Amino acid sequence: MLYIKSLHIIFVVCWMAALFYIVRLFIYHTEAQQKPQPDRSILSGQFEIMERRLWYVIGVPSMVITFIAGGAMLYILPGYLNAGWMHLKLLFVTGLLVYHFVCQYKMKQMAAGIYKWTSTQLRLWNELATILLFAIVFLVVVRSAINWIFGVIGIILFSLIIMSAVKIYKYFREKK
Repeated sequence: MLYIKSLHIIFVVCWMAALFYIVRLFIYHTEAQQKPQPDRSILSGQFEIMERRLWYVIGVPSMVITFIAGGAMLYILPGYLNAGWMHLKLLFVTGLLVYHFVCQYKMKQMAAGIYKWTSTQLRLWNELATILLFAIVFLVVVRSAINWIFGVIGIILFSLIIMSAVKIYKYFREKK
């Protein structure tokens, strides 16, 4: 069980690293569209290669191994499926899975030359993964009902702080 849990944690870290970095690449890729030619084409081509490699070599395999190890732990300890904190954790994990596939869709859009989100919208999107990660980790560690209620309130406050920070960053960045 401890080996499976270790693998689960390691590949969650790898998956989250890929999710954080892919959106960072999207931001740079989107901002590259403001560059003159031939810089725009060169940068776009390079970002597409980096995005594809990150996604299919690290992101997707890490997600799959995370789910296999998580499923194995639930198979070994099915009693966790009766716990309220686990239901909420799985809800947040489902949100992270949706986030993953939205990122994959964005990657395919950008490869096709479609840039629907601004770099600021992508920065805010990037923070959603952080919020989901915080929620999942606190639920797993704290587990008790009263504490996770405070945790959810904390996540909401944390979200507001992060969104404010992104807006402040945008203000100072545009001021330059």
